[in-house]
Amino acid sequence: MSVTPRPGILDISPYVGGESVAPGRDRTVRLASNENPLGPGTRAAAAFAAVRDDLHRYPDGAAAALRAAIAEAESLDATRIVCGAGSDELISLLVRAYAGPGDEVLHSAHGFLMYAISAKSVGATPVAVPERDLTADVDAILARAGTQTRMVFLANPNNPTGSYLDGDAMRHLRAGLPKHVLLVIDAAYAEYVTVDDYDSGAALVDEFDNVVMTRTFSKIHGLAALRLGWAYCPAAVADVLNRIRGPFNVCRPALAAGVAALSDRAHVDRSRRHNARWRDWLTQEMAGVGLHAYPSVGNFLLVHFPADTAHAAPAALRYLKENGILVRDMTSYGLPECLRITIGDEGETRDVAGTLTRFMADGIVRIGA
Repeated sequence: MSVTPRPGILDISPYVGGESVAPGRDRTVRLASNENPLGPGTRAAAAFAAVRDDLHRYPDGAAAALRAAIAEAESLDATRIVCGAGSDELISLLVRAYAGPGDEVLHSAHGFLMYAISAKSVGATPVAVPERDLTADVDAILARAGTQTRMVFLANPNNPTGSYLDGDAMRHLRAGLPKHVLLVIDAAYAEYVTVDDYDSGAALVDEFDNVVMTRTFSKIHGLAALRLGWAYCPAAVADVLNRIRGPFNVCRPALAAGVAALSDRAHVDRSRRHNARWRDWLTQEMAGVGLHAYPSVGNFLLVHFPADTAHAAPAALRYLKENGILVRDMTSYGLPECLRITIGDEGETRDVAGTLTRFMADGIVRIGA
């Protein structure tokens, strides 16, 4: 008899990231993975290069320098910061620590796919709670949470919708959850948000013992290739995560680049300004050709396409790819009529706008043609 995985593992649909190659094209415009088009800052790149002669040395398993740098930059308690190989690893560790067979893990209907995947990996049941106007519905989440609920994952801002909940709504959510439920606020896009009523969740972590905030260096810091993230936790949760994470779960180059990235405020500010300018510009361009881009506070737009075959999202996806432009298909997120478009550099953003303008004007593409 051959070895078999635990029940439920083969029911998991593997996560598929955004495409990175457009076959047959000399130039590929990558707007499918919400990467920072400006890349990493010069300080982070220099710090990465500086450790090349130390690759035979293990990294600091405690990530002490990085945790201290995060604490200083964000005014947090370094002892309650846990670093990981991207926030993906931290999400998986949290589920592994606090959920299992018979438990429920709640998330909003169009939330990050890894919430459900992580829940299934430990035998828990993921529950997608309907949204309201593509925004997490706090009252619906509270109504669904019960005795079997162990965790609630909420991306704020949310990927792929670009929507967010303000600070008051987040406090309402935390206050209404049963005390045995762990609220995980995934704030991967926090640095891009410029609205005044947004709260990343750090204050809730300081006040309550059942809230965790996760963050990443993959987005505005431009370090996606290094897989670096962190969680701010109640002391008891940080202790649990440190017991089950790998002893050297963050590589030395990532640690060095992360510390340097936090000191480069100019790069963060430049990235934020660039994103806001071209996100607003692309929103207007989409409206001009009859496409609706939902309001977004992240570094991407969710664009809704008409239902007719010639101009539907699958046809647009194909047309863009044939022109060397990669964006994200939203079918796996339950939004088959939409595409998610990362805000690229100026040239890339103008390219995607121009290509979609031609697509909407001629309508020559037919699915299967």
